[in-house]
Amino acid sequence: MAIPVIDFSKLDGKERIETLAKIANGCEEWGFFQLVNHGIPVELLERVKEVCSECYKLRQEGFKESMPVQLLNKLVLDEEMEGGTVKRKTMMEYRKEVKKLAEKVMEAMDENLGLEKGYIKKAFSGSGEHEPFFGTKVSHYPPCPRPDLVDGLRAHTDAGGVILLFQDDRVGGLQILKHGRWIDVQPLENAIVINTGDQIEVVSNGRYKSVWHRVLATPDGNRRSVASFYNPSFKAMIAPAVTKGAEACASYPKFVFGDYMDVYVKRKFEPKEPRFEAVAAM
Repeated sequence: MAIPVIDFSKLDGKERIETLAKIANGCEEWGFFQLVNHGIPVELLERVKEVCSECYKLRQEGFKESMPVQLLNKLVLDEEMEGGTVKRKTMMEYRKEVKKLAEKVMEAMDENLGLEKGYIKKAFSGSGEHEPFFGTKVSHYPPCPRPDLVDGLRAHTDAGGVILLFQDDRVGGLQILKHGRWIDVQPLENAIVINTGDQIEVVSNGRYKSVWHRVLATPDGNRRSVASFYNPSFKAMIAPAVTKGAEACASYPKFVFGDYMDVYVKRKFEPKEPRFEAVAAM
C-alpha cells in the first residue's frame, strides 16, 4: 500500500477531471498524497537541498563548539555572513513558489467540495480582513544508533490548513496511520507531499480528515524535512462550509483559529475530537 502520487500538471490539461478525482481521493481516503510535476522548478529544489545541507552542517559545527542558539541562528541566517544573502534569496524564492502551489491545491479542493473558487483561502483570511499565516520550517533528523529506544516525532495531526512537505528523497521515516496500520510515505525525488490539517477537516465538515502521522528515528542517514504551512489567520473564524449535496447539519463547531491553537499546543499528541469539544466550549 503506497501513498497516492498525482501528476499535478494534468490539472490544466485534458485529464483535468481525472486529476481532480485523484486529488479528491487523496483528501478523502488518505489525507496525504504526493505531487509530481507541480510547477516548482527542479533547479530551485536542488538549491533548497544544498542550502538546507549547508545550514545543517553549520549548526552541527556550532553545537560541537557549544555556541549559544542566538549565535547559531546568526551563523546560519545572517545576510552579512558568507553566503547568507544567497541562502535567504533561495528560501524566499522557494516560499513564494510553494505558497502559489498551496493556493492552487486549495482551489482544487474548493472545486471538489462544490465551493466557489477561493473559498478556503477567503475563509483562512477572515473574508479578506486578515492575512493567512504562511510559514516554512526546516528540520533535520540525524541518524540514531538505537532507534528502538526513542519515539522520534510522536504521532499527531496538524493543527492548520494545508501542509506542503519537501521531504528527503533518500531517507524515509514519515508514516501515516490508515486503517490501524502505519504506512510509509515513500521518498520520491523532487515530489511535494500534501497533507490536510484540522482546519480543512472542519471547513469540509469532515469530508476531508486530518490524518495521524509520525516520523520514526532511523539508524542511517540524515533526514531533511522542509515543511510549509498554509494556515488561517489567528483571527479568522473557522466553520464548516455549506457544500453541495451535503447535509445542512454542521458536525464541527465554529471558532476563532487562535483559540483552537491555544487548545492544540497543550493537546497536540492527544485525540483531536476533545480539542474540537474544548474550543466549542470556549
